[in-house]
Amino acid sequence: MPERSTFPYASRVRIDQLFGTGRHVFSFEFFPPKTAAGTEGLLRTIDELRPLEPSFISVTYGAMGSNRGQVLELVSTIKNDVGIEAMAHLSCTGHTRDELASILDELRAAAIDNVLALRGDPPKGEEFRAVSGGFAYASDLAKMIRGRWPFCIGGAAYPEKHPDAPDEETDLTNLVTKVRAGADFLITQLFFSNADYFAFVSRARAAGIGVPIVPGIMPITDVGQVKRFTAMCGAKIPADLLARLEAADGDAEAVLSLGVDHAVAQCRELLARGAPGVHFYTLNRSPATRRILSALRAEL
Repeated sequence: MPERSTFPYASRVRIDQLFGTGRHVFSFEFFPPKTAAGTEGLLRTIDELRPLEPSFISVTYGAMGSNRGQVLELVSTIKNDVGIEAMAHLSCTGHTRDELASILDELRAAAIDNVLALRGDPPKGEEFRAVSGGFAYASDLAKMIRGRWPFCIGGAAYPEKHPDAPDEETDLTNLVTKVRAGADFLITQLFFSNADYFAFVSRARAAGIGVPIVPGIMPITDVGQVKRFTAMCGAKIPADLLARLEAADGDAEAVLSLGVDHAVAQCRELLARGAPGVHFYTLNRSPATRRILSALRAEL
């Protein structure tokens, strides 16, 4: 990997400034590994993806802020050592306002300009509860950030409805509140039917949301894994795709090829019909994402 001196505090880039330039915004999401060896492996993975020229890389935040230190270190390394723009996820779960403010100060000190403001998930098997002196909603966090720091603020959106929302109308009302509070752009939860994304964008625009809405795509590489993920987040796998995946289950290369082909077809249509870019949920792996984005780059 490059030494720090190669990219001494890389140029300041706000993600919202990347939209509307005539170029698609492609980005990757990673989570901080738990070990030093895992981090070294992840940095090699990022280096493998560098030739695809990602616009930025985002780093996820653990439940209850369990990996706060790793997030800060990893986003700083990606931005200032590797030389790729980075965005830190930040969630309300388990934090007071003062703790969140301290984290935001640390991010600014590390030359990080972009934050994804999230409510966050509670520990497994529990319901979300804001801590005393904390925030109950991502919109509250976005509002605090907008009032005190010059970050570009991203927000999450759910084409198939947030799993905790009672209905689509309530979910959309909450999203309007989040954007008005300060979200500069939105990244969607993973989905496998583009019809869900386009219908969601249409509803959002009708509700007055004008910020970029970036589709989030997760390449399918494991049948059991994608079933678990969709069960947790409320996304659906189209029946025909699920049937093909289940028929190929047990053949890792066949599943990978199916997943890549479906994602390429998804992305091709999304971009052709006006999506501003694609955010890839990589699960800290490069082969599937590299194949998908390489195919797209060849067509652009």
